[in-house]
Amino acid sequence: MNDGVEFVLQYHELFLFLSKQTPFRKATNVCVVQDNVAICRNAKPVGKPIAVHLNAPYFVPMKPIKPLASNAGTPPSHPYLDRIRPITIRRINLVGVITLYSREVQRFMNVALQTLAAPVITSVLFLLVFSVAIGNRGDLADGVDFVIFLVPGLIMMNVLQNAFANTSSSLVISKVQGNIIDLLMPPLGPGELLFGLAAAGMTRGFFVGIVTAVTLLFISGQAMPAHLTIALVYLLLGSLAMSFAGILAGIWANKFDEMAAITNFIVQPLTFLSGTFYSINRLPAPFDMLAALNPVFYTIDGFRYGMIDIADRPLLTGFFTLCAVNCVLGFLCYEEGSINNR
Repeated sequence: MNDGVEFVLQYHELFLFLSKQTPFRKATNVCVVQDNVAICRNAKPVGKPIAVHLNAPYFVPMKPIKPLASNAGTPPSHPYLDRIRPITIRRINLVGVITLYSREVQRFMNVALQTLAAPVITSVLFLLVFSVAIGNRGDLADGVDFVIFLVPGLIMMNVLQNAFANTSSSLVISKVQGNIIDLLMPPLGPGELLFGLAAAGMTRGFFVGIVTAVTLLFISGQAMPAHLTIALVYLLLGSLAMSFAGILAGIWANKFDEMAAITNFIVQPLTFLSGTFYSINRLPAPFDMLAALNPVFYTIDGFRYGMIDIADRPLLTGFFTLCAVNCVLGFLCYEEGSINNR
C-alpha cells in the first residue's frame, strides 16, 4: 500500500469517521478540507483504498477508488466525488442524534457493574436497615406495611439520581478532560444535543429502575405493580426532569467540586425530603405544604400509586406539575445550550 493514498470523505462525516474504531482510524494523519470535502492523506486502510459512506451507526464500504498522484493538486471538484453517496442533513440531524445517544449509552454500559450493581446494593441496604429498625409499624405509612411502602420510594430515588448523574457527569467530564469540542463540533443544534443527552439519561434511569425493582420486589415479596402504566409514566417523567436538571448542572459547573456542591446541597436534599421514607401526610404544618412544593415528591408519589395504589396527593396534580417542570427545565437547557454554542 502506497503512503500517498488519498480517499474522499464528506466533511460532515469527518468527525464520526475519525472517531470510529476502524482500520482507518490509526492510519489517518492529515485531513484537508476544501469545497465541503475532506481529503485525508497518508491513510493506509487494510486492502485496497476505498471510499466510505457513513450510514449510522456504522460505515458501509463502497467502490474501490484509485489513489491520486502524489503531485496532484486538489481541484475544486474532486474526480471521485461521484463515487460517494452524499448525506443530506435536514432540519433534524437524525443520524447525529442517534450517534450521540449511542455514545452516551455505551459510556455507562462500559461500566455496567458500577452503573447497575451499586444503586441496587445501596437500596437493599436501605431496605434492610429500615425494615429491621422500624419493622411493620404501619402507622408510619398510612396503615400500610412499611417495607411495602418503602420499596417504590427507593426505586424512584435510584432512577432520579442516576438520570441526573448520567447527563451531568457527561458534560463535566468532557469539560475537565478538554474534549467538550467532540460534542460541539458535529452538526448538531442545541435541541438535538438536548434530546440525545436527555434520552440517554432516561435510558440509564430506566435500566437502573428495572433492575432495582426486580431485586427489591423479590426481597420484599411484594406483588406486581397495581397500575403498571401509571408507574411507567411517572418513571419516565421523573427521569426526564432529572436528565434536564443534570444537563443544566453540567452546563453551569466547570469542575467536579462545583458539581459535587450541586449534588450534595440541592439534589440529595430534594430526593430525601420528598416522601421517600415517609408519608408527607404525617408531617406537621407547614412542613407538609413545603414538602408538596417539592417537584421530586410528585414523581415518587405518582410512582408509589402505580406500585401499591397509595398516593398522598391527586394524580392529576402530580402529572401536570411534572409536565410543567419538564417544560421549564427543557426550555432553560435549550436557552443555555444556545448561548454556549454562540
